[in-house]
Amino acid sequence: MSDQKKIEKAVYQLLEALGENPEREGLLETPKRVARMYQEMFSGLNQDPKDQFTAVFSEGHEEVVLVKDIPFYSMCEHHLVPFYGVAHVAYIPSDGRVTGLSKLARAVEVASKRPQLQERLTAQVAHALEEALKPKGVFVMIEAEHMCMTMRGIKKPGSKTVTSVARGVCQSDKDVRQEIISMIHN
Repeated sequence: MSDQKKIEKAVYQLLEALGENPEREGLLETPKRVARMYQEMFSGLNQDPKDQFTAVFSEGHEEVVLVKDIPFYSMCEHHLVPFYGVAHVAYIPSDGRVTGLSKLARAVEVASKRPQLQERLTAQVAHALEEALKPKGVFVMIEAEHMCMTMRGIKKPGSKTVTSVARGVCQSDKDVRQEIISMIHN
């Protein structure tokens, strides 16, 4: 049985377990739609964010490179509901090695397309960049709203969770870290 069919069957059974009639008109195609959606939303499961750094150039630049406000959507692995927000990804090249700017966003995209924790997502993006480019420093900050806190449980819409990971000189040098944080907030 294909993955698509397995997911469709599970969604059908879930609808029944919830007391719904999966055969009623409005729900007839729901298992197929949900299966396609889940395959898209979890498409990062079999990918490594590090593999997104295919374009590496020798440019002689050794100052901060920051791509900020990268939108992302992920799924809380505890409740399988979305969390979403923006990622800010910075690095300081070593030996002038830089990557295409879109590669930073692609790494965020791949890491976010799996059942996830925000803390792990932040670390995975930082690790991928660190492994691929061997920069002097890496700083990743993620700001997100979690639907598990908005639509259930505590019900606090608009609350944001902020996580960060600093490596290399971004961790050891407070001035460098502060410069990057200032760039993110400007």
